[in-house]
Amino acid sequence: MQNNTVSEDRLRSKAKLILKVNYFTSFFSLLFCCICLFFLNITEIIPFVFLGFGILNLMNTILYYYHKNLTLTYNIVSIMTLAGASVITLYSGGINSPFIFVLAIIVIAGYVTTKKYGTLYLNLNLLIVVLIYSQSIADFNFARNVIPEESKNLFALLSVLFSVYLLGGVFGKNLLHAHHTLYKTKSALEDKINEKETLLKEVHHRVKNNLQTVSSLLSLQARNAPDAQTKSLLKSSQNRVISMAMVHEMLYMREDISKIGYKSYVQELAEYLVRSIKGTSSNITLDIDIPDVRLNIDTAIPLGLLINEAVTNALKYGIVDDNQGHIFIKLRKGIGDEYLLNIGDTGVGYSETINHKTTQSLGLKLIHNLARQLRGSISRDITRKGTHYIVKFREINQQLPSLA
Repeated sequence: MQNNTVSEDRLRSKAKLILKVNYFTSFFSLLFCCICLFFLNITEIIPFVFLGFGILNLMNTILYYYHKNLTLTYNIVSIMTLAGASVITLYSGGINSPFIFVLAIIVIAGYVTTKKYGTLYLNLNLLIVVLIYSQSIADFNFARNVIPEESKNLFALLSVLFSVYLLGGVFGKNLLHAHHTLYKTKSALEDKINEKETLLKEVHHRVKNNLQTVSSLLSLQARNAPDAQTKSLLKSSQNRVISMAMVHEMLYMREDISKIGYKSYVQELAEYLVRSIKGTSSNITLDIDIPDVRLNIDTAIPLGLLINEAVTNALKYGIVDDNQGHIFIKLRKGIGDEYLLNIGDTGVGYSETINHKTTQSLGLKLIHNLARQLRGSISRDITRKGTHYIVKFREINQQLPSLA
């Protein structure tokens, strides 16, 4: 919506400038026609070119209000101006004619419209200037100077005044106004973007607080649970909630609210899980190898949950009691938009016959479902001691699908 507003404002500014230039040049063309005929005693070619241009350009401008095609209106006036200015230049002194500066204004008008048109008319005008010069030094000079000797200085003065006023009083003034308008629009859009970013940060902050509240409720429930199994289930759910809360916390604490640096997130998550399950003093060594990878929230949360389940399983069932153990987490950019995650431990592992379809373990089922949610695949490396997963996934940019 905002981009459409900016485009409409720019189109209106261009239309206003082109129409104003059209009216201005039509009026002065008709005025020049009268001056040439009645004051400068110029009776050949030049006054009739002014007259024809003035009438045709007025018709071209009026027709714009019917077809609303600004590009067509601009191209017609540019071609007429190019042809008219070339003819007047040829018949008023050739390369020495003061009217030749009008050709430069056509180039400026082209760049005001688009870079493509500016480049086109620049090359055309360079070619025309060279041709005018070649004609002036040729043996056969078909375009003679029709300006009377006594009127040359006054014609030169009027030509220069016309060029300077058109360049400064019309183009310069309107371009400055358009610049200020676009600057104000840009500033307003930046203010709105900053306001939205502030609101998004506040949303992430509140989501994080709500998730922490849920985590606290689960912790209270775990304390009052009648048996160890229920406590374990509630604690696992609490850790899942915290892994999601960490993502929102990182998003609102950083300047870029669209993506998070994943290395610091995984480091904090893994250290929290070790403290939560094994206590503050344990024999667990974390080996986290993640480059400067930034992932959006739609990818960060399911991937974080997957890592949470794998690390939790390793700490609870792989590295039992107070035994020493290593947990490895390695993330790499693969081919194209693919990522490769290696995650494993040096624990006791589990049987090759057990998989997510046959087991009753919620954690193992979640790992496979989360890999599918990430539009990826997961496989197990059974050649190494412990449990090692290889997860291939892609960054997603859509609402999180169901885990069912």
